[in-house]
Amino acid sequence: MNLAALLRSAAESAPTKTALIGSDSSTDFSAFDREADRVATWLVSSGVSAGDRVAIALGNVCEFAFSYFGVLRAGAVAVPINVLLTEEDIHRILEDSEARALIATPGAGALQAADGLGLKVLTTDKWSDLPAPARQDVDREEDDLAVLAYTSGTTGDPKGAMLTHGNLLANLHQQMEIGQDNVGSDDIFFLALPLFHIFGLNVTLGQLVFNAATGVLVERFDPIAALKTIQQERVTIVFGAPTMYLAWLDTPGAEQYDMSSVRWAVSGAAPLPADTVARFKSVFGVDIFEGYGLTETAPTVTTNRVGAVPRPGSIGKPIPGIELRLVDEDGQDVEFGDPGEIVVRGPNVFKGYWHREQETERAFRDGWFRTGDVAVADEEGYLYIVDRKRDLIIVSGFNVFPNEVETALLQNPQILEAAVVGESHPYTGETVKAFVRLKPGADTDERELISDAQHRLARFKAPTSIEVVDELPRLSTGKVLRRALRT
Repeated sequence: MNLAALLRSAAESAPTKTALIGSDSSTDFSAFDREADRVATWLVSSGVSAGDRVAIALGNVCEFAFSYFGVLRAGAVAVPINVLLTEEDIHRILEDSEARALIATPGAGALQAADGLGLKVLTTDKWSDLPAPARQDVDREEDDLAVLAYTSGTTGDPKGAMLTHGNLLANLHQQMEIGQDNVGSDDIFFLALPLFHIFGLNVTLGQLVFNAATGVLVERFDPIAALKTIQQERVTIVFGAPTMYLAWLDTPGAEQYDMSSVRWAVSGAAPLPADTVARFKSVFGVDIFEGYGLTETAPTVTTNRVGAVPRPGSIGKPIPGIELRLVDEDGQDVEFGDPGEIVVRGPNVFKGYWHREQETERAFRDGWFRTGDVAVADEEGYLYIVDRKRDLIIVSGFNVFPNEVETALLQNPQILEAAVVGESHPYTGETVKAFVRLKPGADTDERELISDAQHRLARFKAPTSIEVVDELPRLSTGKVLRRALRT
């Protein structure tokens, strides 16, 4: 079973139907299928074998979709890379994944990051040089890897979640079993979520191909331009993050645009402020259904779409095929009304972390995946996130680990100690806040400290505020007590 067979099926059933609408061109399913075959043919001719890893460092362009399904069709493993990462971050991912090839845009940092690694490289400006397509249908087993999706480890080191063909396909089937009024071939998706993120990869792009629907690709989100696109293309389903919906609500004149074609919208990747649902319905007449998922679960775990109307503040209920429990520190089910860690199991749950046996063992308890997120359930089974066991900070859906940011801050010769926490933010869900102790005689201010950090970290990882303190709160062991710094 190869996930790329979904594209072959869509091309055979609807060859002339528009699949992707880009900024300057559109592609039907027949052409989509052909371009995927061209990528697969290039990979095979370049010596890439089944199971080899191929990195894709592209934004929301048609070539990302061609590359993703081409990699799968060749029997290789796709390694989608966040193009916002620094060259150092990307280099670590390329090394850790032992990638054999890289597909990127010309001049991208990923190309510099690949220097000295001996990778086969394809850049989008050389697309016309790809060989003529030969049909490529490398068979894969359900348990074979399809995607190696990287998230930061507890020390900031890259950690690849191993998602199989079976995991990804299972979650697509699960999404299609959610309630009524589901996705269909007549739907037109708004694709502003980055395709390199698991939400964009398997919820948006995956469902598009699974249903032979149409997707409108957005490379750079601008509130007014996006509304114009939705109005012009008669978009029916919007996939987004809270930042997008909040931007629309806070943009003067946004209410003048017609969103009547939109049946419903989905929010994920970060917590959605509860009042946003009602505000958006009032202004635009569209329901936003919040969901919850993780890279390790391919990704959807719960959604508000199990009900007829969204329930503000809730992440909804488990989707079909997911078993979910709330447990205490001993792994026992909590009493009703008490908070507990979300643990799940199901066919969409990943097989572990790449080359990280100990971390894989820690991630599971008696066959249940431990999410690290704490929730409570109401009388009807709707879940509400109340805390995060880990110190993970999620900025616009991207994972940021405090240790990584603290290490970067300590490279500043004026900083003696640093501690980082997440701070609530109306647009990004959370933002990074740092507390630092300066060395004696240091002469600097918050602006200079933030600027220095921005040169050392990816934009979404850099602190947006830095507070200079005399002391940091500590446990009796001397370890900094981060929770005491959270407001």
